[in-house]
Amino acid sequence: MDSRIPYEDYPVVFLPAYENPPAWIPPHERVYHPDYNNELTQFLPRIITLKKPPGAQLGFNIRGGKASQLGIFICKVIPDSDAHRAGLQEGDQVLAVNDVDFQDIEHSKAVEILKTAREISMRVRFFPYNYHRQKERTVH
Repeated sequence: MDSRIPYEDYPVVFLPAYENPPAWIPPHERVYHPDYNNELTQFLPRIITLKKPPGAQLGFNIRGGKASQLGIFICKVIPDSDAHRAGLQEGDQVLAVNDVDFQDIEHSKAVEILKTAREISMRVRFFPYNYHRQKERTVH
């Protein structure tokens, strides 16, 4: 039985609530002001592609899995690694790897898939809220 979930069937996740801009920032300066950032594209899913030579490290660590009920997250990215250069970051939730759904996968199975693959195509999204909730737990 194929346990992969088509992307169209992923659950809807709501973005953080809109916050009004600080009153002290004039409207024409808000787009570029560091105290007001309404750019939410950082939370959209994206694809990270990596090639791993035999015996090489991936350049990142994961935590979580089915037991945590919050998914698999990137918990460490080695600076200057291929993963870092590709844009992977701490707090990214791994949604799928090579078309295998990672939203309800055991930690050990996720590690096995990542370690044995030579070419990795990961669908990830930056989801710091659930990542920090998961860090508070003691699972992986």
